[in-house]
Amino acid sequence: MADRTKQEIRFNAFDMNCVGHIQQGLWAHPRDQSHRFNEISYWMDYARRLEEGLFDGIFLADVVGVNDVYGGNADAALKGAAQVPVNDPLLLVPAMAAVTKHLAFGVTANLTYDAPFLFARRMSTLDHLTGGRIGWNIVTGYLDSAAKAIGLDQQAAHDDRYDLADEYMQVVYRLWEESWADNAVRLDRENHLYADPAKVHAIRHEGKQYHLNAMHLSSPSPQRTPVLYQAGSSTRGRQFAATHAECVFVNGQKMEGVRAIVDDIRAKAVELGRSASDIKVFMGATIVTGKTAKEAQEKFEEYRRYVSSEAALVHASASLGIDFAKYDLDEPIETGKSNAIVSNIEAVSRSAGPQWTKRKLLEQMVLGSRQPPMVGSAEEITDQLMAWSQQAGIDGFNLSRTVVPECFDDIIAHVIPILQERGVYKTGYREGTLREKLFGNARLPKSHMAASFRQNRQ
Repeated sequence: MADRTKQEIRFNAFDMNCVGHIQQGLWAHPRDQSHRFNEISYWMDYARRLEEGLFDGIFLADVVGVNDVYGGNADAALKGAAQVPVNDPLLLVPAMAAVTKHLAFGVTANLTYDAPFLFARRMSTLDHLTGGRIGWNIVTGYLDSAAKAIGLDQQAAHDDRYDLADEYMQVVYRLWEESWADNAVRLDRENHLYADPAKVHAIRHEGKQYHLNAMHLSSPSPQRTPVLYQAGSSTRGRQFAATHAECVFVNGQKMEGVRAIVDDIRAKAVELGRSASDIKVFMGATIVTGKTAKEAQEKFEEYRRYVSSEAALVHASASLGIDFAKYDLDEPIETGKSNAIVSNIEAVSRSAGPQWTKRKLLEQMVLGSRQPPMVGSAEEITDQLMAWSQQAGIDGFNLSRTVVPECFDDIIAHVIPILQERGVYKTGYREGTLREKLFGNARLPKSHMAASFRQNRQ
């Protein structure tokens, strides 16, 4: 294992364009400002705050369906604001980019329900407007309600969705990497030549799912392909991540379990001809901290008073594909074969045992989610973060909000200075695009499968 004692730790704020994201119920806290998610000024201030605090980026989750598995309807989700209402995350980016220079934006977009031709243009546009600060979290969805919303009876099977995603990626790679040559744009005013037609090529793709004959509508953006994020930890998801992802998002559980997932993804990437260093791993984390351990514990106990157990079960039901409303507290839960987020089922089974119950699940959700919070002084939190980095191979953390904005203010005021003192957090931003900041290269490396399409763009 490489020496990671001085490995730089990276922070993304983890949020969603909605009221209740991960820690269900905390929107009811009197100091929480997430109810302002419809205000553009809220997000602009959010971005300024994160950049002043030297956060690497903001990672915006998304769903395109409603959490209606619990009780068989959306009533509890609506009452508890469990990821509904939810607005489009991509539309926030230009406003936040306009008031920042370095902050990056990881946006979740479900490829299952979005035509690759139009989506590729949307991401190229954002890459242009942000000066190369955009990343895409590749998801295939997990809600039947999303499939029904576009006219299908139900979503495709879990592994079938990944098969579709592999082909989707080929199409968007070709649009981003192949269609326009690097020197296609001439901007020759004297000869009235903006782009050289000989340097712009139509992409022809005839596949099982997609058929395309078109040139990419956007000229090459700073990164061409956005930085690629992926959050699948299931067996099929890990293979997809090893093939495509540059940044992998994992959920915290026992350290040895996370280490095994990280090692497996990187080993699979090496088998595909990539380098283990081509992949950065971000772990989901929730931090409650203060000037002292006592202050942090008091804040934690205060937050707990606003947790909604029902809304937490609504979210868990949707992501696990299990209607918890049907079970008594101590009735053994039958997981069967889930078509939702398979890695979540696997994680719960590891932490609660094979015969887990609703009571066991609720005992884990102390702040309204299955993500156990880190509670303590800045020194204690720093110790934990560095342990994860050094022992589990974690490169950074997606920090889910509790009570905003104070949860991030606390991290900026208390934790980041200690990390800086220990030499594992930046004291200023590097110049360049998001990919340059993460990997030192503006474009995908030659080892990535997308690079194979570049030879056709001369």
